[in-house]
Amino acid sequence: MPNIGAPGFILIILVALLLFGPSKLPELGRAFGKTLREFKNGAKDIMSDDEPQPTRKEVQGENVQPTIKQEETKRLPE
Repeated sequence: MPNIGAPGFILIILVALLLFGPSKLPELGRAFGKTLREFKNGAKDIMSDDEPQPTRKEVQGENVQPTIKQEETKRLPE
């Protein structure tokens, strides 16, 4: 959509006033705001559902005693 600018914006407001009247415009604005808010909240819910939730698994291990392996003592030949 090209840039509307100030004159275009004023023209849109005047047409809205002529179509709906000054008493209906606040109601329409509130309804439009509520609609946008609900859409935004719904989009956030959908986006948060897509993120994978990390799951934790309980792993039971065996009780293993650590073994210490002593290296053989190596001597150089004499």
